[in-house]
Amino acid sequence: MAKKITVKLSANFESDFEAIAEFLDGVDAHQAFDRLLDDLSDTLIPNLENFPAMGRLLLERPVCSVEVANAVERLQVKLDGGELREYLLTDYLVLYAQFDTVIYLLAIKHQRQLSFDFLSQWVR
Repeated sequence: MAKKITVKLSANFESDFEAIAEFLDGVDAHQAFDRLLDDLSDTLIPNLENFPAMGRLLLERPVCSVEVANAVERLQVKLDGGELREYLLTDYLVLYAQFDTVIYLLAIKHQRQLSFDFLSQWVR
C-alpha cells in the first residue's frame, strides 16, 4: 500500500502567498488570485499527495562555483535525506521539500513578480 503523503505550508510560503495576493490586487487581477486558490487546492496539493516526485530536482542543476557547491552541500545536510524540488504551476513557480511522508511547500512566486525594484535604481 502506498504511503499517505501530507502537504504542509511553511511560514515563508504563506508570506509569499500574501505577497502574491497584494501583487494581484495591485494590478486589479482578482480573478487570477481565485484561480491560484483553485489551482493549489484542486491541482497542486492533490497531485503532490499522489505524485510527490513530480517536480524537478533543484539540486541537480550544474554547480558553477565553489560558493554554490558549499551552499548545496550545507543544504543537503539540512535536508537530511529529503529532496528539494521545483514545480511550475500555470504562472507560478513553487519550491517544495519532499521527505518520506511529508511535503513542505517552501516558496511560491508569480512569474511577473520582479526580484528587483528597477525604478528605484534610477529615481533621484
